[in-house]
Amino acid sequence: MSGIEKQPEGYDIKAVEGWIKENIEQLNPPFEWSRLEGGHSNLTYKLEDNRGQQAVIRRPPLGKLLPKAHDMEREWSIISALEETAVPVAPALGFYPDSDLIGAHFYVMGLVAGKALYNAMDTENWVKKDKRVELATSFINVLADLHSLDPDKVGLAGLGKKEDYVGRQLKTWYRSWNASMEAAEYDDPRLHELHRYLTSNVPDQGQARIVHGDYGLHNCLVGSDAKIAAVLDWEISTLGDPLADLAYALNQWALPEDETPGRDNAATALPGFPTRGDLAEIYSNRTGRDLSNLSFYIAFNWCKSAMIIHGVYARYKEGKKTTVGVDMEDLRERVGRCIDLAESALK
Repeated sequence: MSGIEKQPEGYDIKAVEGWIKENIEQLNPPFEWSRLEGGHSNLTYKLEDNRGQQAVIRRPPLGKLLPKAHDMEREWSIISALEETAVPVAPALGFYPDSDLIGAHFYVMGLVAGKALYNAMDTENWVKKDKRVELATSFINVLADLHSLDPDKVGLAGLGKKEDYVGRQLKTWYRSWNASMEAAEYDDPRLHELHRYLTSNVPDQGQARIVHGDYGLHNCLVGSDAKIAAVLDWEISTLGDPLADLAYALNQWALPEDETPGRDNAATALPGFPTRGDLAEIYSNRTGRDLSNLSFYIAFNWCKSAMIIHGVYARYKEGKKTTVGVDMEDLRERVGRCIDLAESALK
């Protein structure tokens, strides 16, 4: 977190504080504004009033956005709906739905004490070795609790299409791969073989559940008790197959013995954490779900990751994103590593 800012980027202090004063009784402007890191480039600030009350305000980044990108209303609707459930989220305080005030919609949520874990150093500094099983158990139980909710009953029936989540994802990202091949100057026949196999073998989805889409310790606040205090960054959440969401979380759960390059500094690549198999068992026991097709979902997520990274690589190659500080060779190799891992999951 940076220091106090006199003119926070993307916000009109007078206009925002005036609206908050009229609409959020828990807060009493004026505020000290402090920029918060993370948040997928959304402009996120901590607010603190003269009574010491704290909150967080979020709005999309500046500039023209894709229609569904950085959807603050989506995040707001989800945390509002989940606030009374077992899934820990930040308290929803207020939402401004129009762009007339600051050029974009924004929302305000309560500040939750805790720390997001992005790498091994974060974990070393925040979670002692003898608390890491407790953290892992809390982490997977929160996901299980999310997947146990009926979206219709919590007011999120309209969050997305319910049918054929995996099939639609495969179609979308395979289209991206094919569209990116020329710019990337990179194709891999194994990806096409994987896509054919996965498309032809999608398991029955069952009842649609809320899927976070990017569930990991980087998108959670871990409390001082080593338990998940809040789940953050719901902007790509939708309805779909909960086992795809589980497999994504397991794929991100790096272990010290993993030989894949780039995972040795992950938040969980430290002694004291349980294995991915341990987490899957905890999840199955809590939800009662059959995980016999888990290897399919593991492969699906690695294949999807390969296709996403391939598209990012293509945009760098086209000059649509600056390559300053980007290891282009490693980015290209990551595509192949994801394909390797997808193939390995199906063996």
